[in-house]
Amino acid sequence: MEDAVTLAEDAARAPVRKIIHVDMDAFYASVEQRDDPALRGKPVAVGGSSRRGVVAAASYEARKFGVRSAMPSVTAKRQCPELIFVPPRFDVYRDISHQIRAIFRDYADEVEPLSLDEAYLDVSADKAGLGSATAAAKAIRRRIRKETGLTASAGVSYNKFIAKLASDQNKPDGLTIIPPGKGAAFVQTLSIRRFHGIGPVTAAKMEGLGVFSGADLAARDPQWLAAHFGNSAEWLYNLARGIDHRRVKSNRPLKSLGGERTFFNDLIGDTEIREALAHVCTVVWDRAAKKGARGRTVTLKLRYADFKTITRAKSVPAPIADGAALLAAGEAILAPLLPTEQGIRLLGVTLSKFEGEAEEEDGGGAAPADLLSLI
Repeated sequence: MEDAVTLAEDAARAPVRKIIHVDMDAFYASVEQRDDPALRGKPVAVGGSSRRGVVAAASYEARKFGVRSAMPSVTAKRQCPELIFVPPRFDVYRDISHQIRAIFRDYADEVEPLSLDEAYLDVSADKAGLGSATAAAKAIRRRIRKETGLTASAGVSYNKFIAKLASDQNKPDGLTIIPPGKGAAFVQTLSIRRFHGIGPVTAAKMEGLGVFSGADLAARDPQWLAAHFGNSAEWLYNLARGIDHRRVKSNRPLKSLGGERTFFNDLIGDTEIREALAHVCTVVWDRAAKKGARGRTVTLKLRYADFKTITRAKSVPAPIADGAALLAAGEAILAPLLPTEQGIRLLGVTLSKFEGEAEEEDGGGAAPADLLSLI
C-alpha cells in the first residue's frame, strides 16, 4: 500500500486527461417513446410482461413508481398498475448506438463503449478544436438530440471514475463538470452506494463497518482498509480521494458475461434451486440487456457442498432474446441434474457466443492534478 505522500507525488507527475462519460437517458424506453407518440409521458417498461418476464429498462415515468431494470415484470406491474410493457427491439437500439458512436468519433479517437447506451471519451487531444472538454460535451449532447431525437447526460472530469459519477449527478439531460482539484471533495459528498465498482454486497459490508459515504471511506487509513478489504484496499483508498489511473481504451470485445451466487445455507430442494437459478438469470439478463448483447450459449455452473464444481452448457440456434428464454435454457440444463443428493453452495450462469458488437470496460490511466483550466 502506497502512503498518501507517494500517491500525491504520483498524481502530480501524471498527465492530466480530459474525460467525458456520456450516458443516454433511459435509452431503450426513450427510443420506444420516441417512435410511438402514444407512449410519451407514460410509464413504460421494455421487457416481457409474462410471469417470468424481466424489466430490461424503464422510462422515467415508471421509475417514479420504483420500477427499475432487472425487476421481475410481475413486481413492476404490482408497483405501477398503469405500466405499459413493450418488447425490446435490440436491432433498433444497436443501430442508434452506432449512430451515436459515429458522433463520438468526431470528437475523440479514444472512445470506450461500456454498453449500447454509454461510453467514455478521452478528449485530451481536442480533436474537434473546441478548446475544452466542456465545450465538446455540450456539442456532443446537442448533436445527439438533433440527430436522434434523444437526450443524453454527460460528466466531464479528469478521470473515468469521477466522469461516470458526474454523468449521473443531474439526470436526465444533465451536464456536470468536476475539474481537477475538486474531485476528492465531490467524491466525499456521495454515498458509497453511488461508487461505480462497489456492489451491493461490498456496500452492505462497508455500512456494517460504519462507512456510508466517500468521506467516511477517506477517513479510514490504509491499514484498516487492508485488514477489511484485502487486495482492494489501495483501489478504495484512491477512489475516496478522486484518484483513478485507468485509461480510456477502445475496442475491447465482450466474450462472455455472467453472474453467480454463493449461498449461506446449501440448497437442497428442487424448488429452491430453481428459484436461485431464476434470480441469477435475472441478474445476467439485466447485464446482457444493458449491453445489447444477445448470446446463443448458456453455461450453468454448480458447486456442491463438498466443493466439487461442474459446468454444463447448451447452445440454441438463435440468439436469446429475453430473460424468459435465458431462464428456459438454464432450466433445460438444470433439469437432468435434479434431484441432487447433496446441497448446492454456488450457482452461476454465463451467456456467450454473442452476435453483433459489444464492448466491456477495462484499462489503466492517469491521476488528477490541480489545473482547473484544462477542463
